Amino acid sequence: MGIKENIIELRKRYEITQEELAKIAGVTRGAVSQWEGGFSEPRMGSIQAIADHFGLKKSNIIEDSGMFEGPAAIPANAIPVHGTSAMVPVRVLGSTHAGTRMDELESDYEAEFPEVVVSRHPGCFALKVEGDCMNRRFPDGCHVLVDPSMEPKNGSAVIAEFEDGRSLLRVYMRGNSTVMLTADSFYEYEDIIVKHDDPPVRTVGVVVWFQAGEESE
Repeated sequence: MGIKENIIELRKRYEITQEELAKIAGVTRGAVSQWEGGFSEPRMGSIQAIADHFGLKKSNIIEDSGMFEGPAAIPANAIPVHGTSAMVPVRVLGSTHAGTRMDELESDYEAEFPEVVVSRHPGCFALKVEGDCMNRRFPDGCHVLVDPSMEPKNGSAVIAEFEDGRSLLRVYMRGNSTVMLTADSFYEYEDIIVKHDDPPVRTVGVVVWFQAGEESE
């Protein structure tokens, strides 16, 4: 899967037409059609314009499977953001681990997220991700935006806090009598299964967005 597949997938995930992407890239609609047909490839200036508009890395567009897999891939359930490039600061409350449980590390800085996303989630806050158990969705070192008012659904990425105050980032799955916190990683991790008579696990919030670390500070 190369550039043409990445461009097709980008338009699909962000729900834009070839004409809309052409305006973003500074080319004609026919040029976008040529890219998607594999008859030509975008110049670096167009690639940079697309990446800047959507807050992506150039690798998402030019590398094999850049929109599908690997540390830079875009989550399939990412919120489409288009029509604005405005960024707003969000306080980073600390770090949470994507691996084994760890104490939250306090921080005192802000990370920038798309204004259109922040405006949809009043009361949201940010955390820095440490670890690789969720690296299919969230690369190590990125910042995630968390909505504490959302109720998790099966498949949601959540911040789970344990009785001892430690937290982690995992995929939430609820059964009849258990809650399972699963990894989504290129590496092997064991699932965490919490039964009804185990010490309780509190869902701090649902992850609704992420920004790569170097792009958000």
